[in-house]
Amino acid sequence: MTEVQTDIIAAQGKAGQRVVLVTGPSGAGRSTAISALEDLGYEAIDNLPLSLVPRLLDGPALAHPVALGVDVRNRDFAATRLIEMIDRLTRTPELWLEVLYLDASPDALVRRYSETRRRHPLAPEDAPLRGITQEIDILAPIRARADVLIDTTDLSPHDLRAELEHWFAVGSGTRLAISLHSFSYKRGVPRGLDMMFDCRFLANPHWVEPLRALDGRDRAVADYVAADPRFGAFFTQVRDLLLFLLPAHVEEGKSHLAIGFGCTGGQHRSVAVTESMAKALAEAGWQVSRRHRELERLGMSQPVVKSGSGA
Repeated sequence: MTEVQTDIIAAQGKAGQRVVLVTGPSGAGRSTAISALEDLGYEAIDNLPLSLVPRLLDGPALAHPVALGVDVRNRDFAATRLIEMIDRLTRTPELWLEVLYLDASPDALVRRYSETRRRHPLAPEDAPLRGITQEIDILAPIRARADVLIDTTDLSPHDLRAELEHWFAVGSGTRLAISLHSFSYKRGVPRGLDMMFDCRFLANPHWVEPLRALDGRDRAVADYVAADPRFGAFFTQVRDLLLFLLPAHVEEGKSHLAIGFGCTGGQHRSVAVTESMAKALAEAGWQVSRRHRELERLGMSQPVVKSGSGA
């Protein structure tokens, strides 16, 4: 048995069979990702019917991780069916499931289809944009469920492979990927959060006319939220709590930790706190991504992966 296999089995002894489910709109880089994961030591299977996935994963853990490619071309694909399968596999203690979603802007997808002269699988007789728009709508619930979301709009295949190696390199079982989520309590708590913090006690920029149309990524909004006398103590104590807990989660063998920050509208306070906390944790060396659910829903945000130095 090689040293790499020993590392994998040791990691699986903590977290179970590692499975990466790769999906996203056609043209966003899913095939490139599958090939890259295969090069990293994964057993890669593309376009497997959803009904066969549970049977594939049934049985003892393998000596290598598995990457499964899923998209709208799968024979029995349906977004609701895929979400149900993700939820079922997530609850299976023998599995360590991560959902990787490859995304790209509609303009980038149209350009890629134009360059390759391919037909879109959902609109083979029409312009690619029609199929792209339809596919993005179909996959929206899966996108919201992703553990790792990589926007490939400005990435070359080489850049994408480097990003995937950072997140999914074999032997990375002791690394912890942290995702920070901002959200609105009015729209419900996001699925899959491991812990969450309520930011509704902070001063609300919504009631300041010049700030209302902005969001928490804007410096003026962030400064307004930080000026609340309670912000400093709140932020410092939450940051210190997380920095205390994260090594313990690594020792436990956890691969991913989702932390939510909520406010009333999900536009100002929770976004500002999420941005500040992502920066603080990344500066401390942790692997961090951030998602702003309500801003993404309104088309105001592209998810950004921010990588630490490998805690």
